[in-house]
Parts: sequence; structure tokens; C-alpha cells
Amino acid sequence: MRKQDVGFDYHRYHRLLTEADDDDKRRALIELLIEEKARDRLAAQRASDRAAMTAHTIAKVLKAGRAVASPRSIAIPLRISRKPISNFLL
Repeated sequence: MRKQDVGFDYHRYHRLLTEADDDDKRRALIELLIEEKARDRLAAQRASDRAAMTAHTIAKVLKAGRAVASPRSIAIPLRISRKPISNFLL
């Protein structure tokens, strides 16, 4: 058996299907299913667009931050050990 989709109201659609005893009700049910699927796709597309715009803005801000910082300001200073070299050789 297939897993039920979270956004799919199985019981509601089942009730509407059992009530659809003539062609007009069946057509109305089909139109409702198409309309709700289209609305869900539109909502998913909007969420995707928002995520893409957020990623683009973050990339732009990070790129601008790199342009301001000079390579010397982000260099990691090296720590020089003051131990005699004989301590490293075994």
C-alpha cells in the first residue's frame, strides 16, 4: 500500500467521491482536485524561489565581504616552536 501524502486529505476526497453520484458532481470533484494540485505546485514553486533568492543574497554578501578583506588580514599567523629540534627527532 502506498504511503499517504501529508498534504493529501484522503478522508475528505473519499467522502466527496462517494457523494459524487452524477456527472456534475464528478466533474466538480475532478476540477477541485486539479485546482488544489495547482495551488500546491504554486506554493512549492514560491518556496523554491524564496530559497533561491536567499542563497543568492547570502552569496552576494559573502562575495562583498571577501572583496573588502585583504589577503593579509585573513592570513593565519604561524606559530613557531621554540623547542630544540632534537625533541622532534626520536
